[in-house]
Amino acid sequence: MYINTTGLVLREAPYRESSKILTVLTATHGKITVSARGARRRGSRIAAAAQPLMYSEMTLYNQRDRYTLTEAQPVELFPGLTGDLVRFSLGAYFAELLEAVAYEDVPNPELLAFGLNALYLLGEGQRSVRLIKAVFELRLMLISGYAPNLSACVRCRQAAREPILLLEEGTLSCLRCKRAGEPYAPLCEGSLEAMGFVLSAPPRRAFSFRLEEPALSRFASACEAYALQQLGRRFRTLEYYKQVSQGEEKTSDGIDKNPTSDGLSNKKGNLDHDAL
Repeated sequence: MYINTTGLVLREAPYRESSKILTVLTATHGKITVSARGARRRGSRIAAAAQPLMYSEMTLYNQRDRYTLTEAQPVELFPGLTGDLVRFSLGAYFAELLEAVAYEDVPNPELLAFGLNALYLLGEGQRSVRLIKAVFELRLMLISGYAPNLSACVRCRQAAREPILLLEEGTLSCLRCKRAGEPYAPLCEGSLEAMGFVLSAPPRRAFSFRLEEPALSRFASACEAYALQQLGRRFRTLEYYKQVSQGEEKTSDGIDKNPTSDGLSNKKGNLDHDAL
């Protein structure tokens, strides 16, 4: 049976002399494993579409739940990623996260649309790399059912003073209410406000704000730590991203190096591109 769908290639692996095995997040079948026969051969009609971070229209042949790519036409190449090692490596991390939370043969159009939007904004180059990364990690937890509860301190039930995020429980706490040995990420008023915005904003507006230091650093650290804690694993692509981005995060992502506020600003800013 032939299937027409669209899909984002999350991962590739060489297979035999000239083929590939692809992990693809599709609009209609969720995450699937696809055989791309001859994709490594010069002149292959499917070679362009059988690349990581390529979004394409695909014709798949399905036999006994095994998918073979027969035709493909790229829809979005994300050209802004290919010429920038930092942004491309972060895109690879996004792909590994998407693969980690997606289910085999379970459609999740929200997850695919979110991933495409994040990759577009990352390649566009107009927003802070650290901000995009943090929003992606936190919003992905929401989509996957791991959203933290930030309403009040889980212990004293009051508005958190010196707020911290308890990484295992996914709840807010005051620093003084924390129990010994609990893993946590420190927050501040601005970073807490940013997290609340990301979790409550409409999908197409989750990235549409700016955050200054020191709130940006606390926001970024908390979102990464929370995602890794909830998923219970490390990501090799994240480790590589950190290697190639050392020394560049605060100088190439548009962040004010002499901030005067730790608050959320421009919350009503418009995205230039909402979703593919």
